[in-house]
Amino acid sequence: MTECGLSNLATCIPEKLFEYILTIVNAPFQPLLDAINSLMTQPVNIHIFESLWVIIIYIISMFYGLFLLFAGFNFMISGYDAAKRENAKEWLKNTVLMILFVQASFLIYELVIEVGALLAAGVMDIIDPHFFLLTADSITNIGLELLLGMFYGIILVITVVFLALRYLLVAVGVLFFPFALFFYFIPPLQEYGKALLNILLVIIFVPFFNALILFAASALLDLPVFDNFKIVLMISAFLLINLLSLFLIILGIFKATTSAANSDAGKAIGAAVKYFA
Repeated sequence: MTECGLSNLATCIPEKLFEYILTIVNAPFQPLLDAINSLMTQPVNIHIFESLWVIIIYIISMFYGLFLLFAGFNFMISGYDAAKRENAKEWLKNTVLMILFVQASFLIYELVIEVGALLAAGVMDIIDPHFFLLTADSITNIGLELLLGMFYGIILVITVVFLALRYLLVAVGVLFFPFALFFYFIPPLQEYGKALLNILLVIIFVPFFNALILFAASALLDLPVFDNFKIVLMISAFLLINLLSLFLIILGIFKATTSAANSDAGKAIGAAVKYFA
């Protein structure tokens, strides 16, 4: 920023006035950009659901004893049948792992969220913050910013809505994470556990991929061909991260549904529905 003095007063005053005008122009976008940065880089607060998580863990824990008894009973009646003994040992191992992971699910989920937030924050920190603001780099840029400025604001609002929805889904996900781990260690229900885990992990790490897209768009400004199309890059980047978020969520749900339908339990349910239909 140029310091004003008697020697450069003629050039400094117009420069300061122009900077002031740019600040006013960018004022409506700044709260939206701050909200986007916060929603992408700050870990989701899941402690508001901790009391409900405790109730869910209490309900799930009632099944631990049944699985231990089932594994022990199978082991005792297996006799010299090596396959049955291995199956009983597998059930026992899965039950022990289930107890450990389900009981620690809150801490595990919180740790995964923090890792995702750190990855996104690391990428966002290396992006020039001026990339997201309207600037007067050239006459062409000024004209495009006047023409597309309102559309840019609409895209930012849509991005905030998507990220707020993602924040809500991640926060509520702490209540489904214990069920995902619980199902994962029960062989007939393992595909359902994998499906839930896939959906939750996709939603958690979406901001990291969004940050990569924003970084790539900001890096493209170094190419001469994009010098006069900054706002087009800005709009394209935010539009792409919205489409990517929607695509990843739909893909995760589709993959989860397909995996669940192809599981043993899913096939059994499908066969039962066809039988009674």
